[in-house]
Amino acid sequence: MTDVRAFFTAATVPGEPEPWNSLQLKVYYPSAYSDSADERNMGFIPAAKPEQPYPVVLFMPGSNCHPEVYSWLAKGLCELGLVCITFSWIKEDMPGFVSLSPGFDLRYLTPDSFGKAPSCSSLPTLLDAIEKLNSEGLLAGLLDTNKVIFGGHSAGGNAVLLNSNREWFPQLIGGFSYAAHTGASTQIGFPEDTLLPVDGSVPMLIMGGEQDGVIAASANRYGDAEDSTPTERIGRTFDEALDSLRGDCHLALVRGANHFCFAHPYDGTTGRPFLDWPAAGDESELRELMLSIITDFIAACIGTGDHANLAELANHPQISRYACK
Repeated sequence: MTDVRAFFTAATVPGEPEPWNSLQLKVYYPSAYSDSADERNMGFIPAAKPEQPYPVVLFMPGSNCHPEVYSWLAKGLCELGLVCITFSWIKEDMPGFVSLSPGFDLRYLTPDSFGKAPSCSSLPTLLDAIEKLNSEGLLAGLLDTNKVIFGGHSAGGNAVLLNSNREWFPQLIGGFSYAAHTGASTQIGFPEDTLLPVDGSVPMLIMGGEQDGVIAASANRYGDAEDSTPTERIGRTFDEALDSLRGDCHLALVRGANHFCFAHPYDGTTGRPFLDWPAAGDESELRELMLSIITDFIAACIGTGDHANLAELANHPQISRYACK
C-alpha cells in the first residue's frame, strides 16, 4: 500500500478583491519515509520517486464543502500513482453570499458570454500552482505538468463540465464529475430547460446517484415547476450536451448513491444537506465503487489502462445506467 502524505500551500488569484483572493491548497502525494532528522522534526516526508512523473488531479469542491471531505478520494488516487490537489476558496460568488466555492466567474456564465472564456477563475491559478510545485519543494521535478485531470463534485463537477476545454487548458487530458450536470439557471437569463454544452475535447466521466435529493429539489433553478428525478439532467448532459464519438466518454449512474455520500465525513452545518435523500446501502461501499470507476477512467486517460474496460459497468448490479460514446 502506498504511504500517502500531504502538505499545504497557498496561492493568490489575480484580479479578485481582498480578502476573497486566496486559495488554500492541500497537496496529496505518494511518499517514501526515510527517518531523517528533518522528517522526524518537521513531518515533511519526501515523495516516492516515480518511474514516470506523476500526473496531477485538480479536484473542485462542491459549494460549502470543505476539502477534507474529499480526502478519501485523494488518498485513493495517490494509490494509483497520482498527485491530487484539493483546495478551499472562501469567495463571494454573488453579492452578499459568501461561501466555500470552486470559483465560478459569473461574467462568463451569462447567455451572451458563455463559452468565450473559462467560467471558473480558480483554474488558471491552480495550474500555475502546479508549475510552481514542480519547480521547488517536495515535488520538484516529479510532476507531469502536461497530464492534468480535472475532477469535481456538485458545483465543482459543474465547473469541470463547463471548463474541460483543451483550447483553454492544453495540459488537460480528462475530466470527471459526480452529482453535476450542465443545466443553466433561468435567474441569469437562460431559457427554461437549457443545457450548456460540454466541449468534448478530452475524455469525460459523468457520474450521478439515483438517490440525489439535492439535484431533484433544485429543478426550479432551470424552470421546472416540480422536482425532477435525481439523474435526468445528468443523463441528458451526457446524451445531449456532450459532443464526442471517440469512445472515451462515459456515463455511470449509481444505484443507492445520494448527493453527499461522495463527501465524507460531511459537515451538515453548511450547504443544503437537508434536501438530500437517504443513501440506499452502505455508503463506504458506494464510495469504493465510485473510486474504482474513477481510477479506471484515469488509468485510461494516462495510458496505463483502457477505456474499453469501463464497459464492464454495463453489467454491474450497482449501476443503473452505463453509456459510452
